[in-house]
Amino acid sequence: MQFGSDNHTGASSQVLEMMVSANTGYTAGYGNDDWTMQAVVALRKVFECDLEAFFVPTGTASNSLALSCMVQPWETIICHEHAHIYLDESTAPEFFTGGARLKAIAKGVGKISADLLNDYYINSAGVDFPHNSRVGALSITQASELGQVYTPEEIKSLSEIAKEHNINFHMDGARFANAVAHLNCTPAELTWKSGVDVLCLGATKCGALCAEAVIFFNKELSENFIHRRKRTGHLISKGRIFGSQFVGWLKNDHWLDLATHANAHAQKLAADLSSVEEIQLAWPVEANEIFVIISKKLFKVLKEAGGEFYEWYDEALPLGRTLKEDQMLIRLVTSFATEDQHRIDFINVINQFYSVQ
Repeated sequence: MQFGSDNHTGASSQVLEMMVSANTGYTAGYGNDDWTMQAVVALRKVFECDLEAFFVPTGTASNSLALSCMVQPWETIICHEHAHIYLDESTAPEFFTGGARLKAIAKGVGKISADLLNDYYINSAGVDFPHNSRVGALSITQASELGQVYTPEEIKSLSEIAKEHNINFHMDGARFANAVAHLNCTPAELTWKSGVDVLCLGATKCGALCAEAVIFFNKELSENFIHRRKRTGHLISKGRIFGSQFVGWLKNDHWLDLATHANAHAQKLAADLSSVEEIQLAWPVEANEIFVIISKKLFKVLKEAGGEFYEWYDEALPLGRTLKEDQMLIRLVTSFATEDQHRIDFINVINQFYSVQ
C-alpha cells in the first residue's frame, strides 16, 4: 500500500542498465562526456528544437538555478500558492536569485489562470519604480502540486500576458512526464510552442535515481548558467551519471511509458475510492496525485494496516470547501512502480472498515 510519494521508488531497470553501461571505461568529466552529449541530443529530438540543456541532481537546484538566470534580485516571481518553489524549497529560490521576491496567487484553485494573472497585474503589481518590485518571471508547475494539468491553450494564454508585460516564463516540470501522458500531446506543444522560456524537467519522480534537466528554449537566458551551477556546487565531475540516466529514460519513449503507468493506477485508485460513499475526492485526478477527504478514524486504521501516504493541509482544499470535525485531507501518489495489489489491499482495508461500522 505504497502511496507516499513518487520519490519513494527506486529507478526503472532501463535507466539502471544505462547507468551500468556508462560505468565502464574512461570519458571526459564535468558534462563533456559522450553520455551527456547524447542526452542533450535526445532532448532536442523530443522537444523538436535547438535547445540548451544542463543537468543537476535535485529539483530545488534545477528551479532555483533556472530562476536565477531569469530575474534580477530586485524583481518578483509570480507562482501558485502551493508551488514547490514557494512552500517546499526553503529559501533556495530567493538565495540563488540574490533576493528576488516570490509572490503567490491563485488561492483555492488548482492552477493559475490567465484571468487571475491579469487581475494581479491590473490590481496588485506595483509600477512605481524603483520603489515597487518589478515582476520578472512567472512560474507554473506541470503537473501542478494539486494534480492538475495545464493544457497548451491555458499555457498560451498565460504566455501572452507574460510577454505583454515583458516577463520570463518558467515551468517546474517535476511531473512533466505525467502531464504529457495525460494530455497525449507533444512536449513541444506544452512548452516552447506555447511560450515557455525555461523548463525544469524532472526525471527523478518518474524512474530515474537523481536527474533533473534545466532546459532553455530561450537560449539567451542560459548565458550565465554554467557559472551559476559551478558557483553553487551543482556541477558534478562525473557528468555521465546524469547523462546516462536521461539517455535511458528517454530511449523509445520509456519516460512516457513510466508516466502512463503511474497515471493509469491513479485513475484506478480514484475510481475505487469514489465508489465509497463516505469518501470524497478533493480535486479531479489528472496525473498521479490523488487528494482525498476521509475520516480521521479511517486514517488511523489505514496507517495501522501499513498504508503509506501523507496527511495534507486544509489550505489545499478547493475554495469554499471545508472539512467536518471528524474529517481530514490526505494525499496519495502513484508511481511507475505501483502494483495492482497495492490498490487492492488499500481498498480492502477501507471496505472492511466500513463493513463493521
